[in-house]
Amino acid sequence: MSKHQLLKILEQVAAGTLKPEHALEHLGTQAVRDTLHGLTLDPQRALRTSLSEVVLAQGKSDAALLAAVEGLSHHGPVLVSRVNPGQAALLEERFSVGCYWPDARLFALGGSPAFARAVQPPWPQEGEVMIVTAGAADIPVALEAYCCLAFWDKKCGLVTDVGVAGLDRLTPHVEALRKARIIIAVAGMEGALPGVLAGLVCCPVLAVPTSVGYGIGAGGFAALSTMLSTCVPGVATLNIDNGFGAAAFAAFFHHQALADNTHQIERQIHQHLFV
Repeated sequence: MSKHQLLKILEQVAAGTLKPEHALEHLGTQAVRDTLHGLTLDPQRALRTSLSEVVLAQGKSDAALLAAVEGLSHHGPVLVSRVNPGQAALLEERFSVGCYWPDARLFALGGSPAFARAVQPPWPQEGEVMIVTAGAADIPVALEAYCCLAFWDKKCGLVTDVGVAGLDRLTPHVEALRKARIIIAVAGMEGALPGVLAGLVCCPVLAVPTSVGYGIGAGGFAALSTMLSTCVPGVATLNIDNGFGAAAFAAFFHHQALADNTHQIERQIHQHLFV
């Protein structure tokens, strides 16, 4: 959006001819086109959806990747997903203040300070969003979710390697899990963990199948089938290895829960003052 367009909107709001909520709609529908690299950036997405646009590095040329990050960086923090080592070196050279997490394949330019702290274990084992893995081999997908949530400044915890092969390992974490608003369960092999968790807690469980497993596991399709077929209510299933998608859903859910809670408090205050 040009300065002239922005000034015009602000003048209309000041004059009372444009309502603030309508102005916000105008501000949230402006795209930036870069025809040289085939990009149509959406820098105002956070105004509409509460989460800013995330750059998918996978499949992009070096020039397009750098242009996307550069373009969005003028409007706020930038998160880049599925970053391979070569792309990470390129991004770190161009954006020296950025932070790369190789295990999660994420690169962040700005964002919450929690992202930088999240890079190194030990990770907290309690939070409003809880991420749980069945095995240690599932940790990379879980870290993608955990790091995205850290970038968005969500309070999350990470519990690893507590799958159904030894359910006694899950017992010490049940109390923390029951305090969470939403749980992300990451599992490969037979994918049974989300159903187990959903039978223990009263919050939604996001099931993320991973491509970990032998033969008939079929690159995560066996776990996906189990999660889609679970008889336990309250389980929603994401795509295979989709840690980012689970994090985004959890962030939206958490944002909406906070908004609903704020509205409820406002109603209570109004009733108290005016009844």
